Amino acid sequence: MVSPLFYYQLALLALIWLFVMLPLSWPRRSAPPPTAPATPIKSKRKRSTESKAFEGLTHKPHCALCAQEIGETPPAPPRRPAPMPLTNRRPRTVDTSRHFCPHSHCDYRGWLGLNNLRANGHPSGGPWRQFHCTSCKGYFLETHGTIFHGKQAAVELIVHVLACLAEGLGIRATARVFEVTPNTVLQWLVEAAEQLRAFAAYFLCELHLEQLQLDELYAVLRDFKAGEISDEEAITRLERSPSWVWTAMDPKSKLLVVVDVGSRTLAMAQRVVHQVTEVLAPGCVPLFLTDGLKDYATALLTHYGYWRQPERRQDKGPMPKPRWMPLPALLYAQVVKSYRRRVLVGVKHRVVFGT
Repeated sequence: MVSPLFYYQLALLALIWLFVMLPLSWPRRSAPPPTAPATPIKSKRKRSTESKAFEGLTHKPHCALCAQEIGETPPAPPRRPAPMPLTNRRPRTVDTSRHFCPHSHCDYRGWLGLNNLRANGHPSGGPWRQFHCTSCKGYFLETHGTIFHGKQAAVELIVHVLACLAEGLGIRATARVFEVTPNTVLQWLVEAAEQLRAFAAYFLCELHLEQLQLDELYAVLRDFKAGEISDEEAITRLERSPSWVWTAMDPKSKLLVVVDVGSRTLAMAQRVVHQVTEVLAPGCVPLFLTDGLKDYATALLTHYGYWRQPERRQDKGPMPKPRWMPLPALLYAQVVKSYRRRVLVGVKHRVVFGT
């Protein structure tokens, strides 16, 4: 027979085991709850660095100058008049073949070498010669249509003032050096700019270029010419150059093909590229290089694009819409420069159209 003492000892051991194991198995408040095993995170798909092919546009970008040319019909060219017959007078000693009559009512206006002009001496003993048109009986000086017409200042003074401005000297500094007023210097500068614009429009035509670089600079001559700002404000603004000027230059010959003033917008980019197409020869598509401005790509695509019908991807269904695509001969790339504290830190080259 088992002694009752054995049962008492067995019960005591069970109580001791219970008091020891309960605190160990009880969940702690500070311990975090058990979490499910973490699933492995899928790595994000890396984007391809290869440039995708341009799919084209469903509509042609708008150009105001192109729309204006389509709506207007060019005027018929004037008929060339018959040359004036030679007289029995003594032979002429002054060559007038490089001058033409400027009067609007004259039939010989704008025509060269038709024997309608005669030299008529120097009026009042001045430095410029006077011409007489035998057709309209009108008189004009040989400086008509130039910046020297009607000027009392010496030709050398005007030339030296414009040379200093072209070298980068300010308007006020130039006026102090040559002892003239700043307003006079500004007026000469505006007239010279207008003369250069007319000269470029006459001589720059049907150019064959291999490369063109387009960029933006600063100036405000157009605002002053339009009368939007006063003389004093124009002189002050010209000293710090706050407005955008768009340029297109041939890097080989250093020829400035287009120079225009305007804001840095898409409409201005369309205008500059339109002027480029007017001076280039038909069928000439040079390599275009610009900075990172996105408006250049739209402007180039507007003037150097064509409609192409894409192929149908499925056997059934409607035909896809035509796409406005760049010409196969169009080559366009961007040179994007990165600056840090006005120091060049990197240059990236980006091909937009072509290879």
